[in-house]
Amino acid sequence: MGFIAWLIIGGLAGWIAGNIMRGGGFGILGNIGVGVVGAVLGGFLFGLLGLQAGGFIGSLVTATVGAVVLLWVISKIKQSG
Repeated sequence: MGFIAWLIIGGLAGWIAGNIMRGGGFGILGNIGVGVVGAVLGGFLFGLLGLQAGGFIGSLVTATVGAVVLLWVISKIKQSG
């Protein structure tokens, strides 16, 4: 997948996850960062579960799930600290 597509999917996934988890996005760079890290995490988690998603929509779903998990873990770390 091209670099531009990674940025687009990362930005969208980060924005969606931000709206799901705390009611707002993180700005364009924050959304991209959360989305890209979420894509890696989502790909890892989907692989553990034996799931595979292809195409733009599949990549977006994978990245969004990973980003939501990432934000959930971060919120739990902040609560305990």
